[in-house]
Amino acid sequence: MAALDAADSASAQPPTFAVEAAGRLPDYDAVRRAAARLDGVAHRTPVLRSATADARSGVQFFFKCENLQRMGAFKFRGAYNAIAALDDAQRRNGVIAFSSGNHAQAIALAARLLGVSATIVMPSDAPAAKRAATAGYGGEIVEYDRFSEDREALTKRLARERGLTLIPPYDHPDVIAGQGTAALELFEEHGPLDALFVCLGGGGLLAGSVLAAEALAPGCAVYGVEPQAGNDGQQSLRAGRIVTIPVPKTLADGAMTTHLGELTFPIIRRHVRDIVTVSDEQLVDAMRFFAERMKLVVEPTGCLAAAAAFEAAAEWRGRRVGVLLSGGNVDLAAYARLIGGG
Repeated sequence: MAALDAADSASAQPPTFAVEAAGRLPDYDAVRRAAARLDGVAHRTPVLRSATADARSGVQFFFKCENLQRMGAFKFRGAYNAIAALDDAQRRNGVIAFSSGNHAQAIALAARLLGVSATIVMPSDAPAAKRAATAGYGGEIVEYDRFSEDREALTKRLARERGLTLIPPYDHPDVIAGQGTAALELFEEHGPLDALFVCLGGGGLLAGSVLAAEALAPGCAVYGVEPQAGNDGQQSLRAGRIVTIPVPKTLADGAMTTHLGELTFPIIRRHVRDIVTVSDEQLVDAMRFFAERMKLVVEPTGCLAAAAAFEAAAEWRGRRVGVLLSGGNVDLAAYARLIGGG
């Protein structure tokens, strides 16, 4: 999802992450502008096929491999686009972000490439590999306890004290537009698919994918996919308003969000066919499939869309289905235990 970063607390109402730059909803033109900024910087990741998956399901699957993106996840697209769009003064002062891992790495790498300093507020239980990569890219890490501390308050305080520009993991127009370039590339290369499955945490990738689908494949059924334990998006779609839940417990650490964004929700609501859920067991099965049959390392969050697409195969028999593999950043010891059945 990608690729989707964990919230630290459950409140009665979703916190306001929309920054000053986020005064309007992005549109397809914003996705196009993001694609121009990312040209020659982000990888145009491959779209892979699997004869085994197609034969088992009767579906023609197109796997967009954002696990092979720079820093290992789609998050690079939105982070780079957002920082590249800043004015000179904002770049000189630096940026700040909160993230459990992939957005952290993306901001740190994008900031380094653009000559901007980056401070990252990360939960103390973030995966060790993601923490190490964030530091390796030059990000200054500030820790917090996601179950007892308010990351919004901490991040805003640091931003105010240091004069930093906040770039949230999903609820920002330039982040959403950047994430949408993954689906844009998929549609450009393979045409208007019949369905598209996209992982869902805060909604940046799904909202950006919706913008691309509306313009390039208006007949494509777009599905958001969440872990069963964290179905705030599904509840929100049913209720017609943003629903906040407690921090979910799931292998999909990038989708441990408690609510959708104020910008992502209205975009998602107007176009997605549905939001569905999958179990942790289904995520492990998908991870094992990609390792064994396609020789791909995909993290649990990155398997959300695939797990749902495999489950829904009977509905799409004989059709063309896109699947966004959102990331591949996973601790190798944990990965080996999961796919090995230990």
